[in-house]
Amino acid sequence: MTMYDLTSIGRVFFAVALIGLAVEHYMFGEFVVGRAPKLSNLTWAYLSGAVFILAGIMVLAGKKGRIAAIFIGILIFVWAFLRHIPILAADSLLAPTWTAAGKALTLFGGALAIAGTFPKVATDSDSILIRFVNQTGGFVLLGRICLGIFLVMTGIQHFLYTPFVASLIPTWFPGNAVFWTYFGGVALLAGGVGLFVPQTARLAALLSGLMVFSWFWIIHIPRTLTSVSDGIAVFEALGVSGIAFTIAGSLYKQPGESPVEEDQEIE
Repeated sequence: MTMYDLTSIGRVFFAVALIGLAVEHYMFGEFVVGRAPKLSNLTWAYLSGAVFILAGIMVLAGKKGRIAAIFIGILIFVWAFLRHIPILAADSLLAPTWTAAGKALTLFGGALAIAGTFPKVATDSDSILIRFVNQTGGFVLLGRICLGIFLVMTGIQHFLYTPFVASLIPTWFPGNAVFWTYFGGVALLAGGVGLFVPQTARLAALLSGLMVFSWFWIIHIPRTLTSVSDGIAVFEALGVSGIAFTIAGSLYKQPGESPVEEDQEIE
């Protein structure tokens, strides 16, 4: 599988997830992406939902995908992640509220990582803004860090909240649910730490993407279809796996090629 294959799959997963989450803005009347703290403002929920749907379509079509991904990344950071911080400050370390903030952080960093895989904006300007918009390796590195933090955090939470996590595993799945909870925690920790190390980042991103995508099918879709879940997590899992695949693809290096992280771009 080539760099472009993985990156294309990741973009599609992320864009579909984004559109799905945006539709849920209309279902719940809230800013759903990044589990933003509730505001109960229908106008803002509907307007932001339309923005995310448009951005998702642009990423899918590859038209102005870099600009669209940067815009939604900043929007998620400002309206979801930053608004989680006061809640985290008032709660205990790694409490369940940290999971929502971690998802916002991952979607923010992931959106910018995806932006970094699109062709640069063509311009003669060399302003600070243009240099920021045309980042490639920097955006991918940010995505790696954000995803790595989230995986390490949720890996630890598997051991802190074992009974709850074990309850998410379907009864039909073979083996002991507690064993799989611990196994998943170790895998998440390994994936997160692996993303921080340049030599293992690509493999860690690929395996983490496959792991989360398996949970998309095994856990989240069944829970959504049986109305056990609100349906938000199913799109979040798809989006996180897409981010991981995009990062893996951007770091893929064939003989004679340089990875995107070395400030190259996919044409």
